[in-house]
Amino acid sequence: MHVIGRHADDDGPVCRFGQYRARDGSDGAPVELDVNRPHAAVVVGKRGSGKSHTLGVVAEGLARADGVAPVVVDPMGVFGGLEDTPVEATVHESPTVRADALPPSAWPDLLGLDSTSSVGSLVWRVATDTDSLDAMLATVADADVDSATRRAATNHLTLADSWGVFDADGLSPESLCSSVPDVLDLSGVDSAPASAVVRVVARGLYDARVAGAIERLPWLLVDEAHAFVGTTAEPALGTILTRGRAPGVGIALATQRPSALPDVAVSQADLRIVHRLTAGPDVSAMAAADPTYFDETLTSRLPRERGCALVVDDTTESVHDVRVRPRETSDGGATPTAAASRDASETIE
Repeated sequence: MHVIGRHADDDGPVCRFGQYRARDGSDGAPVELDVNRPHAAVVVGKRGSGKSHTLGVVAEGLARADGVAPVVVDPMGVFGGLEDTPVEATVHESPTVRADALPPSAWPDLLGLDSTSSVGSLVWRVATDTDSLDAMLATVADADVDSATRRAATNHLTLADSWGVFDADGLSPESLCSSVPDVLDLSGVDSAPASAVVRVVARGLYDARVAGAIERLPWLLVDEAHAFVGTTAEPALGTILTRGRAPGVGIALATQRPSALPDVAVSQADLRIVHRLTAGPDVSAMAAADPTYFDETLTSRLPRERGCALVVDDTTESVHDVRVRPRETSDGGATPTAAASRDASETIE
């Protein structure tokens, strides 16, 4: 049995991933993924090709592995099935974080303010001096600035307070790094507050490992990763991509739009799991990272069937055709059908 992402003389926990796929379409030997060491992975594929399913398979594998702590960012609310046996994940339906866990320099950007403007600099300053949104609002109210600046800063901070994602008892790295996966359900959260949650969680996991505050190796799994490009979350995700290996933080970014990811995401990924792609820019984005040990082209090897993937493994400098295994827990990313709705209606009647 081959373990992708691992040299032959290594050992440790693995993720049961699927089976090799022969050129004639038949299934071959079982294949696993290494989860003993942190990896930077991208999982890409057009809508309906199985990318979210694959991310769920990785989450299930991480849940069975000793010494790791998977955290799933779920923008579409499709990973709630990880609560099922045998995984029994913890789903946070309204995740919150501490306001002071977001760097002061990130607050103007989060609120759409120019950090050099009077309003942006005021928000930056009060975020530096306080530890909660209430304290920020109170400090702005007493700030020695003109009334227009005070009013604008108050309005922006009041908006942030209305998002409901900042709380003194918000999630901490220590609370997330348990023996079961944590799923952050952000399906009911707008882009700006969702990016704030992801920024705090991602940077918190990285900093906690650097400081030695958590023993387990966290893995951050982000579905619809393109939604966080250009947001407050991007710098923290970039930090894990480029520097996460040394402290021991793994990351997997799943997206149907690889062309929308920053170049560093694909170039730094040592595991690239490619499902079916048909859009020219997306194919080009992945083909641009074709390794020298790949004696064909990505375009010629792209999978055509749902659930099949081409896995580029930079650790062992090899390329594999794989059929991803079925999920052990329910797959909330499966596409609903009118026929299924009709059958359910007839059953109820």
